Amino acid sequence: MITTMVGNYPKVPSLTPGGPNVRRAISMVDEGRISPDDLARIVDEATIDAINEQARAELDLLTDGQIRREDGQTYVARKLHGVTINGLIRYFDTNTYYRQPVIEDEVQWREPITVRDFQFAQRHSPKPVKAVLIGPFSLARLSANRWYDTPRDLVLALARAINHEARALQEAGAPHIQFDEPGIVKAKDQFDLFEEAAHIVTDGLTVTTHLYTWFGDVNGLAPDFFGLPFTVFGLDFVMGPANWEAIRGFPQEKALGLGIMDARNTKMETVDEVAAAVRRATEHVSPDRLYVNPSCGLEFLPRRNAFEKLVRMVEGVRRAQEVLV
Repeated sequence: MITTMVGNYPKVPSLTPGGPNVRRAISMVDEGRISPDDLARIVDEATIDAINEQARAELDLLTDGQIRREDGQTYVARKLHGVTINGLIRYFDTNTYYRQPVIEDEVQWREPITVRDFQFAQRHSPKPVKAVLIGPFSLARLSANRWYDTPRDLVLALARAINHEARALQEAGAPHIQFDEPGIVKAKDQFDLFEEAAHIVTDGLTVTTHLYTWFGDVNGLAPDFFGLPFTVFGLDFVMGPANWEAIRGFPQEKALGLGIMDARNTKMETVDEVAAAVRRATEHVSPDRLYVNPSCGLEFLPRRNAFEKLVRMVEGVRRAQEVLV
């Protein structure tokens, strides 16, 4: 079993006394108290800090915590040709907000967007690092379309652009690439389009590819969902308890991302609860094909709670392994 993160991690405050504080640094730049170069240095320090906390929690597969990203989609979208960034808008049906990408022209990938971030993280990590990208279907649903005639045209254009970025990450040595697609659980009736985009966005990729969803279940889409061209399928078992039904008959050649730690609630799961969930999953998926992780990104939890959830998760996995062996 592999323990991992879904993506983002709380930016502040550091658990290390006197550690880097990205949000405070951004305010200081706005006030003219530090330079943009100073901010870049602090963001680098904060990224290393987040990586070190994941390593201290003894995760097997890390991310950079997405410390550089204001949110999961804007960071990538703003660097694509044809996209501008608008004001704040609600993220799906949550109480968080993001700056909405606006499609003003033909979408095109111009240059690597996240490669430098991945290389920096891997250089400072004692464990393998997973690169994370927004998926084209969800990015389209989170954007305002002022250019393409149909939603399908937009989704497929984004799939081609994000595929270029994924290929650049693969060439840079990324062993794992994750695509975030929470939007599909809100639009199951558009699975045919989702499937079409999935084949485009993974074209030419030979590394381990992850498809992660959250905020709901994929029940009703299986088994076709698990036939998509990804290696790992990450599901949210907290907000999507029907996923327990969906994984019945899970294909033996695929791996499951088991999202069992509530990433949006400070309440701490017990080690026994984690172990029980892992054992339940092994009724359908062999232990060597399990990636155990939070239900989604941890950014909106207090830093201490996020770290302790990762520690508890690792402890629960180890307890489950003792019984399974």
